[in-house]
Formats: sequence, structure tokens, C-alpha cells
Amino acid sequence: MKSGFVSVVGRANVGKSTLMQEVLKEKISIISSKAQTTRNKIQIIYNDDDSQIVFLDTPGIQQPKNKLQDYLLEISKESLEESDLIVFIVDHSQDIGRLDKYILDMLKKVDRKKILVINKIDLLTQDQVISLIAKFQKMNLFEDIIGISALRSINIDLFIETIKKNLNEGPMYYPDYMITDKSERFIVSEMIREKALKRLGQEIPHGIFIRMDGYKKRENKNLYDISATIIVERESHKQIVIGKKGFKIKQIGTDSRIDIEKFLDAKVNLKLWVSVEKNWRKNQDLVKKFGYR
Repeated sequence: MKSGFVSVVGRANVGKSTLMQEVLKEKISIISSKAQTTRNKIQIIYNDDDSQIVFLDTPGIQQPKNKLQDYLLEISKESLEESDLIVFIVDHSQDIGRLDKYILDMLKKVDRKKILVINKIDLLTQDQVISLIAKFQKMNLFEDIIGISALRSINIDLFIETIKKNLNEGPMYYPDYMITDKSERFIVSEMIREKALKRLGQEIPHGIFIRMDGYKKRENKNLYDISATIIVERESHKQIVIGKKGFKIKQIGTDSRIDIEKFLDAKVNLKLWVSVEKNWRKNQDLVKKFGYR
């Protein structure tokens, strides 16, 4: 039995959460084109006949500009020390950019086995893949280097087998029916945040937080009553989230309910509100109050 904790790190938008969803075949981490969609260290538990791999899906690493980003960087760094193995994900970019170099410098200071995963290889020629692998091989930092496409399900089995090869024998840390350490309530809040990010496009920055106000299953009915508040940083953002005649928030609610019903395998009565907490990402007390501690 191979088992262990595997930290998954990389800059924003390289496909970490997409890969985790493809590995698990379940939606746990939310996916968006916006930077640092993942805000928490989420344990994603993969089980098969001869292994249990506990992935630590972390926020995309970037140099912080506010209190929330300070927190996100800190938990990404902590995950490196907590893991048995580190997976560093890069994308198809041919040049090793400033943020990738910043992460590489972090990895050099951590005494753990490391695997490099080049994602989005479907966007590269074979010669480009070979050239990119050669650049990273020269660093003598990684046990293995593999190419995948999380979106196209290319080399996902190879990814799992490479991880197993680099883990030691060990126990099962969680029962085999568990797929995450997060609660249903947390996952539902993340699904609402994902739909808000997708529906709002570029109109609102990343200053959205979902506060769960109510979460209850009705007795003798396969129906959940769920209420939540979308918290934004400015009054003008509140109007954008609500939209003309409430159209935008209705869209967010409809999109969210579809995913939540699929996840819970039940009907959902979902109610959403919008509230303003001015510049909350810069406020240490509010960042802590919202659970980023």
C-alpha cells in the first residue's frame, strides 16, 4: 500500500484544480480563469486498490498585495513542509517566467522529493515539449518530469503512477469513502463563488466572499434549504452582482443550484443576497473573520 500527502503548487491558472478534478472525477476545487480562485488548502483524497494519495490543492502562488494574499502565500508555503512529495505544475509557456523562478527558489529550500508536471501539452509540438523538459532537467531538482493535459485527460494515469513510484509504503489516513476533508457546506459555498466569478466576468475583481447563512435538509424530504450572502468590497460592485432588475444574481443562483443539486443528489431551494464589507481583503480582522487564518 502506497500512501502519503502530496502538495500541488504552481502559479495561478496553470490548471491545478482542473487536474485535481480530473484525478478525482468529482468537483471539489472550483475552477475559474481568474487568478487565485482557490483560496484554501483543500485536501483531495484519491483511493485505488493499492494506494491512498492525499493531494493538498493550494492557492496559485503570487507575490502578495493585500492581507488575503498574505494568507494565501502562507498556506501554500506551509503545504510544502506538510507533504511527503511536492508536485510543481507549470503550463505550456516556453520561457520560465518570474513567478515560476520565485516558486523554484522556494522549492530549493525544501527537503522533499519533487515532481514537475508540464500541463497543457496539447498546445505544444513534440519538439517544444522536449525542449521544455530539457530546461527543467538541467536544474537537477526533480525526481521525474512528465507532460499532461488536464483538460484533455492526457497522461492522467501516468501522473498517478509517477506519484505512487515516489511515495513510500504507508497506512490509509482516511476511510476509503472520503474524497475531501472539507464539509458539504464549504463545497457548496465554493460552487456559488465559482458561478459568481464566471457570470461576473471582468466586471468585479477577486473581492468576493460567500457567507453561508443557512444550510438544512428538510425532514422526510430530499430537499435542502440553503441561503448565502455574496459579500463584495464596494457599493458599486453590489449593484453589478444584483444586475438590472436582479437578472445577474438570478443567473448566479440558477447556475449554482444546478451544480449543488448534482453534488448533493437532492433538490435545492437556494436564496442569495448581496452585502458590502468595504475593502475586506485589506482588513486583517475581516480576513480572519471570513475564515482565512
